Amino acid sequence: MHTFLLAPTGFGVGLTSTSLGLVRALSRTGLKVGFCKPVAQHHRSDAGPERSTGLIERTHGIRAPQPLSLAHVEQLLGDDQMDDLLEEIITLHQQAAEGNDVVIIEGMVPTRQASYAAQVNVELARSLNADAILVTAPDNETPEALADRIELHLQQFGGPRQAHIVGAVVNKVSDDDYASALRATPLFRDERFRLIGHIPWHSDLNAARTRDIADLLGATVLNAGDYEQRRVQRVILCARAVPNTVQLLKPGVLVVVPGDRDEIILAACLAAMNGVPLAGLLLCSDFQPDPRILELCRNALQGGLPVLTIATGSHSTIGNLDRINNEIPLDDRERAEKVTDFVASHLDHDWLTAQCGAPHETRLTPAAFRYQLVKQAQAARKRIVLPEGSEPRTVQAAAIAQSKGIARCVLLARPEAVHEVARAQGITLPPDLEILDPELIRERYVAPMVELRKGKGLNAPMAAAQLEDTVVLGTMMLALDEVDGLVSGAVHTTANTIRPALQLIKTAPGYKLVSSVFFMLLPDQVVVYGDCAVNPDPNAEELAEIALQSAASAEAFGIPPRVAMLSYSTGDSGSGEEVEKVRTATRLAQSAQPQMAIDGPLQYDAASVAEVGRQKAPNSPVAGRATVFVFPDLNTGNTTYKAVQRSSGCLSVGPMLQGLRKPVNDLSRGALVDDIVFTIALTAIQAMQER
Repeated sequence: MHTFLLAPTGFGVGLTSTSLGLVRALSRTGLKVGFCKPVAQHHRSDAGPERSTGLIERTHGIRAPQPLSLAHVEQLLGDDQMDDLLEEIITLHQQAAEGNDVVIIEGMVPTRQASYAAQVNVELARSLNADAILVTAPDNETPEALADRIELHLQQFGGPRQAHIVGAVVNKVSDDDYASALRATPLFRDERFRLIGHIPWHSDLNAARTRDIADLLGATVLNAGDYEQRRVQRVILCARAVPNTVQLLKPGVLVVVPGDRDEIILAACLAAMNGVPLAGLLLCSDFQPDPRILELCRNALQGGLPVLTIATGSHSTIGNLDRINNEIPLDDRERAEKVTDFVASHLDHDWLTAQCGAPHETRLTPAAFRYQLVKQAQAARKRIVLPEGSEPRTVQAAAIAQSKGIARCVLLARPEAVHEVARAQGITLPPDLEILDPELIRERYVAPMVELRKGKGLNAPMAAAQLEDTVVLGTMMLALDEVDGLVSGAVHTTANTIRPALQLIKTAPGYKLVSSVFFMLLPDQVVVYGDCAVNPDPNAEELAEIALQSAASAEAFGIPPRVAMLSYSTGDSGSGEEVEKVRTATRLAQSAQPQMAIDGPLQYDAASVAEVGRQKAPNSPVAGRATVFVFPDLNTGNTTYKAVQRSSGCLSVGPMLQGLRKPVNDLSRGALVDDIVFTIALTAIQAMQER
């Protein structure tokens, strides 16, 4: 078992962000990671649990031991009881290490009130036999000056050649030239002390929600709007006339203005009604806006524009905004995930893997699954068509997937509509993102579609009418091998997505039906749920086919298939038509794939919980360790996947359709941007596997 201690060189260096990223980077290698923040250091604005421990649990699903209170630690240190303190911390470390391959210890942050923090961190590194990693950030200094400052901190640990000091992570780096100059300093040329990661400064990752700003300032909310979702990218103080203010009204801008500046309020509301997602209006100087003005702005307010008011004057408000705590709130999972992935992507994975060795038990963690999805999709370089080409989430997802090399995306929409959405949403469209106007290409698919459907009596006028639907148009592009896959469903129903595929693509050889799976990213592992989206009430033969399709999908994405055929009873304990259907389906699936671990009927707890599985089905090769869960009908499957997703807070990727000759995937109409990006990646990988 390996231990890393993250020791910050000061306040505000990005310690918690580094912890989040390091846990993710290690999890991607298949290692099981524990976490411990031994000493709680609450910010004065914190009202809940210790922030790092809470964020690690909510982002990674890791239950860390509760930290010691700062008052208790200071009492022990004041009584010269460092040994007693270390014994308590070692106990916490042992709790965090149980069942894990590696543990991350987040050290104390040196502040004016905690000048002893560096001494505690040194003692932690020695007592826990931990590899210490310094976490720092430039303070408007040259790379040479930063290296000198790091070296001063190293002296507290005995110098850079001490075995328990292994390297540094440098956050908030301005550019690659700075990082290159830092690597060239004598400190980092010594192979015994590494630059484990240099994390670029990215302002978007520091963007607080408008709601967070309201809470931290104690502002009164006149109109909440979308203040839970909108983020403050930039703050402007409006002292100018309207014509000189208009160009400043951009997506993510928080407009600070006295409450009696009616013309600025009206201008901001007009921008909002024109599709510009401002972060909000912050009305200061204790002036309440004129109710008649607010009535004129009703459409902007109903469209989601947050409006806050505060008693302080303009300049005091701006000063307070500069001083607020910008750490990630515990409930801001979206920001925590983005910071986690960003930091993880800039750490030295090869060095971390070599330092920690192989995991005790190979398994596919959620972090490893997402990482492999992106990497495999990048390697596949497939062309994926998105028929809902001007839908805002789809546009943003396509921009992300294209810029990251996940797929070559094709948006079916009028180019001017896509560019208008991008301008309104603040989305930067990659120059190589392909946008095809359906009006200009539709005609050339009429004859091929008539040929494909000639057995059904389709003629040219009928084909032209059906091709008005961009999903049908995109499906024809797929049928003719002009694209490698299709993703739809952000605004279309599942039936709208699947029907053209069944008519034009057909099922794959050996399959009679189309089904679906969700990849459920549970805290410790990724499992597969099928079918939760397509077949309402499959018979035994269809259920067996769903099981085999789901097992094949699991195996294709690195999940060893152990298939549980679910029911309301386990083994021979129950009877009835529904249980018999599952028994028959199990026999059919076992007969078709005798070498595969398939068992049923099993209750959900017997399939998923080791103790229950041993008790209810002691001889089962699946009970207690299932990775593929096959539900008896759509009602059960869809309800269960949503209940697990919402109650546990886990992410789900899908639905991914299976059984088609070429990959077509359906989105939930409530899909988030990240959901669409991962579905694009899934589709690209399916296309690669089909080839």
